[in-house]
Amino acid sequence: MSNKIYDILKFVAQIVLPALATFYVTIANIWSLPFGEQISGTIMAVDTLLGAVLMISSSNYKKGEK
Repeated sequence: MSNKIYDILKFVAQIVLPALATFYVTIANIWSLPFGEQISGTIMAVDTLLGAVLMISSSNYKKGEK
């Protein structure tokens, strides 16, 4: 994985997905939109998976430097 792709995915995992999940669950409660908890829970599950994949990638990269 290139550094640019890694940096973009890290930004998405740390900023975009948590903000999106928080936004949707909040708006869903205010406006009675459907499946607020399910949609935000799914976003957070994807975020957790992405974080794990990025951590593995980072760990492998650091092992390769040594």
